Amino acid sequence: MENNTEENRNGLKPGLAYRIFRLYIKFFHNKIFYRHTYVVNKENVPEDGIPLLIVSNHQNCMNDPLCILHSLDRRKANFIARADVFKNPIANRFLRFIGLLPAFRLSYEGEDSLSKNDATFEAAGQELMNGRSVIIYPEAGHQDKRWLGSFSLGYTKLAFEAAQRENFKKEIFILPSCNHYSSYFGMQQDELVKYGTPISLAPYYELFQTKPRTAQRQVNEKVREQTKELMLNIEDLEHYEALDYLRNSYGVKFARENGFRPELLPEKLLADKLFIEKMAQFKERNTELMSNICDKTLEMKAATLNANIRDWNFEKPFSFGRLLLQGILHILTFPVFICTIFPNWVIYFAPKLITRKTSDRMFDNSINFGLSVLLTIPLLYPLSFILCWIISGSLWMAVIYLLTLPLFGLFSFLYYKSFIKWKSEIRFRHRKDRESTKALINLRRMIFSLLDKEMKK
Repeated sequence: MENNTEENRNGLKPGLAYRIFRLYIKFFHNKIFYRHTYVVNKENVPEDGIPLLIVSNHQNCMNDPLCILHSLDRRKANFIARADVFKNPIANRFLRFIGLLPAFRLSYEGEDSLSKNDATFEAAGQELMNGRSVIIYPEAGHQDKRWLGSFSLGYTKLAFEAAQRENFKKEIFILPSCNHYSSYFGMQQDELVKYGTPISLAPYYELFQTKPRTAQRQVNEKVREQTKELMLNIEDLEHYEALDYLRNSYGVKFARENGFRPELLPEKLLADKLFIEKMAQFKERNTELMSNICDKTLEMKAATLNANIRDWNFEKPFSFGRLLLQGILHILTFPVFICTIFPNWVIYFAPKLITRKTSDRMFDNSINFGLSVLLTIPLLYPLSFILCWIISGSLWMAVIYLLTLPLFGLFSFLYYKSFIKWKSEIRFRHRKDRESTKALINLRRMIFSLLDKEMKK
C-alpha cells in the first residue's frame, strides 16, 4: 500500500489517456508493423521509482525511442528530441503529451536558442528525480550506418545537475542500450533493444563537485564503450557498404557454421559482430586481399540489383512441386486479398507520397508508421466501420469487421510479399542458364570460397 501511495505521489503512474494511446501505438508497432520485437537483458532495467537515464545509439529516427518505450512495459519515459519537430503548435502539444522534450542544437537552431535547453534539461532532470525514465541519444542525430558516432556530454550534464539540485542525496543510474533492426526499411522487419549494465553516478558525485568536466568525460567514456559493445559497430567506413552487404549474404552461412540461428535477430546480431571482428583481423593480415574481396563484393551487389535478383535466390533449393503449390494457394486466396485491400492499402501507400519527397531515407519508416497510426488509421477505420454498418445493417458485424481490419491488412501485405517472392524465384530459375547469371553465381562462389578460408584463421 505504501508503495502505491509513493508511486501516486511522485506521479509515476501515467494518466489514463496516455496509457490508452500507448496500448494503441504498441499494438500496431509490435504486432502489425514489425514482425518480431526482441528485448535482451530486460532484467538490467531498474525497477520503477529509480531515477534512470537510458542512453542508446540512434539509427532509425522515431522508431528508436518507440522500440525502447515498448520494452519498458508500463513505465512512462520522456525523450529528448530535436527541437525543429516542435515548431507546429498542434505538434508541440501532442509531442509533449507523449513525453517528448525539445533539444536545441547549435548547427540547426543557432547559438541564441541554446539557452532554451536549460528549461528542457531542468524538466528532464525533474522527471529523473521523480523516479521516471529519460531516454536520450547522445550522437545528436540519426545515421544510416551501423556504427557508433561520438557522444556529446549533454546527457551527463543533465544527470549530474539533476543530482546536484537534490544535494546529491539520490542515486541516478545511466543504462546503456542499443537499437538494432533486421532492416531499416519496410514493414514486417525485426527489431531488437538490448540493455547493458546500469552505471551508478554516485561514485562520481564527489569528483563532479570539484572537476565537473572530468567526471562527465569519465562517465561518458564508460557509457559509450558499453553501448559500442552491445551493438553492431562497423568501424571500417572505407569498406562499409561491402561489409554490410556481406553480413547479410555470406553472413547467413557464417552464422550457421558458427552455431548461430540467423533467423533469430538476437543471434544474428552476435554472429554479425563476430563476422565484422573476423573481417577486421583479416584486414590486418592482408589488407590488399581484403580490399579486393570488398571491391568484388560491390560488383556482385550491383550485378544482383541490376538483374533484379534477391540474395536468397542463390541459396534456396529449387522445387517445382513447392512452387506449383504456392501458385495454387495464391490463386485460391486471391479473392481474400482483394477483399482486404481497402482501406489497408490506402493506409500503407498514402505516407509514401510524402516519403518520396524526403531527402533522408531514414525518415521513411518513421513517417510511414507515424502517419498511419496518427492520421490514416483514425480516419479510415471509423469510415470503414460506418460503411460496413450501413451496408450490412448489423452493428455487431461492423464491430467484428473493425476489430479484424488490422489482421486483414497484415494478411494483404504478407500475401503481396509472398507473391513477389514467388515470382522472383520463378524469374531466377528462368534466368539461371543465362551467361550473365552464371557469371554472377561464379563470382559469388569465388568470394564465399575466399572468405571461408579467411574466417577459419
